[in-house]
Amino acid sequence: MAHRILTPDAPTDADRDAILAPLRAYNAANAPVTEHLSLALIVADEHGETIGGLWGKTGYDWLFIEYLVVSDALRGQGVGTQLMLRAEAIARDRGCIGVRLDTFDFQARGFYEKLGYTVFGTIADHPVGGARHFLLKRLSD
Repeated sequence: MAHRILTPDAPTDADRDAILAPLRAYNAANAPVTEHLSLALIVADEHGETIGGLWGKTGYDWLFIEYLVVSDALRGQGVGTQLMLRAEAIARDRGCIGVRLDTFDFQARGFYEKLGYTVFGTIADHPVGGARHFLLKRLSD
């Protein structure tokens, strides 16, 4: 089969979807049936403007937290904890058995550990001189 490898200057969502299509088909044929659902918790200011929140998705019985953002003005006030606890509750309601996420050294590893998350892997020098940590928490009833 002839092929070319292309490098678009500005990859699009359509490019991403085209790359993922064969993987999705393979997974559908070989893995348990799952529904991937987005999860968004939005922190809004008094004007209704988004100033932070949590973004993730559930699938294969786990919640993956992709982003957790708490504005500087709200840090230390329990907002991050509220977001995490609400996300965990939604994950439980969706039948998830655990939550996974990643964070850099300069971000919030200690915060997650205080909430019961444990490191299951680390990439040293990502970025150089730092590290990226992968954490999980199993949910129990």
